[in-house]
Amino acid sequence: MADNVIFFLIFVGMSKKKNWRIGIPKQYLAVVAVLAAIMMGVLDGTVMNVALPTLSEDFHVTPSEIIWGGNAYQLVVTMMLLGFAAIGDVFGYKKVFLCGVSIFVTASAMCAMSTSFEMMVAARVLQGIGGACTMSINTALLRIIFPPNRLGRVMAANAVIVAVTAASGPALGGAILAVGHWSWIFLMNIPLGLAALFIGWKLLPHNPPSKAVRRLDGQSVVLNAVFFGLLIYTIEQIAHDGFSTQLILQAVIAVIVGVVYVRRQLQLPMPILPVDLFKIPIFALSIGCRIPIFSMSVGCSIACFTSQMLALVSLPFFMQHSLGLSVAQTGLMMTPWPLATTLTAPLAGRLIERVHPGLLGAIGMGIFSLGLFLLATVGSISSTWELAWRMAVCGIGIGLFQTPNNVTITTSAPIQRSGGASGMLGTARVLGQTLGTALVAVLFHLMGNQGGGEEVCLWLALGLALVSGGLSSFRIKEASPIGKR
Repeated sequence: MADNVIFFLIFVGMSKKKNWRIGIPKQYLAVVAVLAAIMMGVLDGTVMNVALPTLSEDFHVTPSEIIWGGNAYQLVVTMMLLGFAAIGDVFGYKKVFLCGVSIFVTASAMCAMSTSFEMMVAARVLQGIGGACTMSINTALLRIIFPPNRLGRVMAANAVIVAVTAASGPALGGAILAVGHWSWIFLMNIPLGLAALFIGWKLLPHNPPSKAVRRLDGQSVVLNAVFFGLLIYTIEQIAHDGFSTQLILQAVIAVIVGVVYVRRQLQLPMPILPVDLFKIPIFALSIGCRIPIFSMSVGCSIACFTSQMLALVSLPFFMQHSLGLSVAQTGLMMTPWPLATTLTAPLAGRLIERVHPGLLGAIGMGIFSLGLFLLATVGSISSTWELAWRMAVCGIGIGLFQTPNNVTITTSAPIQRSGGASGMLGTARVLGQTLGTALVAVLFHLMGNQGGGEEVCLWLALGLALVSGGLSSFRIKEASPIGKR
């Protein structure tokens, strides 16, 4: 089913090329390999969550301990994204992609065969390394497969895959557990990964080597991993446990490492943290301001993803506590959002060829803000339809925003720095999702038994969506990265 969806998304709206292989254009098959790897990486970030109680019983560990089976993957991905993006710029995106898929498939088999908690965590760490390889350079590969004027459509397929996979992960995990052993959650990656590996080996193009003569800066790779690892871990711990002496010390160490890291990057001609790309106005406005790393949280991508997670994490509580919906009704009411995104993203891929991406992104965030406003002020509902169409409005806005924003970030960087742009795109997404989830936990903790935390989350999400839309509108004065306004 998943493979059929990928092929459908690629073929819709795309004209035929002369370069054919077995009746199918090579470019399309190459994109299928990339999207299959993206699907595996995103899916493994969510599908395992429903299996955690079962794994806790099988491995005889506490729920708090087994959570590390899930967190280890996401934490390693965050730590390694920019490092592997830099490796891709130096040694080639195809090599990094093939290594990543190979590691991911191997680690998936290890997860399925795990007989202890320690083996499971080690396999998830290895899986995170493989996922970081593929996710760090996926948009860079898409850029060198298709010309700029066709990139919007394939990036739309990318956005659809990410949205659908992230949303369907828990449901898919539940379905697997209902009919089989938890090991099948990981075993399903193997045929998909082997297909991506074979197609990628045969058809993925080699990116031209960078003209800049440089070695990979190992010190920067270590600093990057330590900084982002400490940052994400500290944010999550503060969100769930509150402040403590240990966590304050961790935060201080993260700041010190971050300062050292950024200062080192400013001295390099092609840094791992792409501070050089922040000098490009259109890129700076897509990701963050022309200021060091901490101010990137006010940037367009991070603001959008933070807003999304604020809404998506708090909405189930809002539906059950404030609107009185059952668990089954809540699950059903969450569906219109990703469904609307799935239908809208391909449209955005076509519109970007005629409409300036800055304007399209601003319109998308405007629609998203409207949807959040309608949800925050819904009061009570007489039918589920009243809630469903409001969720769909949010999904439409996200679908219109993501594709043009991703294309802008990817194409505004020089071709030899596509890996850095791709890595930064993934890092912005992970940071935004982490911040959004953490903010929900903090607000719920602050509100305590008084309630109302869900509505506060929605209003904060609305504010961040408006910030993201405002930043997107500033890009209109710049030339479109795909050559059209």
